Amino acid sequence: MPQYLELSFQGYFLSTDPAKLDLKTIHQFLAYESYWAQGIPMAEVKKSIEHSLNFGIYQGESQVGFARIISDYATIAYLGDVFILEEHRGLGLSKWLMKAIMNHPDLQGLRRWVLLTSTAAELYKRYGFTQLPKPEIYMEKYDPHVYQRHQNQPPLKPPRGIMDDCTNE
Repeated sequence: MPQYLELSFQGYFLSTDPAKLDLKTIHQFLAYESYWAQGIPMAEVKKSIEHSLNFGIYQGESQVGFARIISDYATIAYLGDVFILEEHRGLGLSKWLMKAIMNHPDLQGLRRWVLLTSTAAELYKRYGFTQLPKPEIYMEKYDPHVYQRHQNQPPLKPPRGIMDDCTNE
């Protein structure tokens, strides 16, 4: 049975047990309140959680915060979908969440951490995050309308020959 991180702080509980996650709360926040995942379908939220190390914060049985890590657990980690519900902000929960993430035993010794933020840079700076020192070497493929375009459509199949350039030589 996997070992899950579980901590308590001022009447709140943090857990990495995915069975405790409230998918409805997470989806509600991401799809309707976040600036980065507007319109994300529930199916995509479920899929993202299935492939991540998830951190949930709870007050009693209610989920009030969330973050997830995508990592190979050896060299790199991406921190994403971080939130504390508005009525629970200002209580130190985001700092507690970040401390738990940064101290998680499976996330030690990584060469690089990555995250995107337009609202909480000061929080992340406390934990060693900095602006990109060489933004000219950073690249991304970004599709801001992916959720709206793909809602209610079957998954696309790759065109014939799409893997032609990926041969083993």
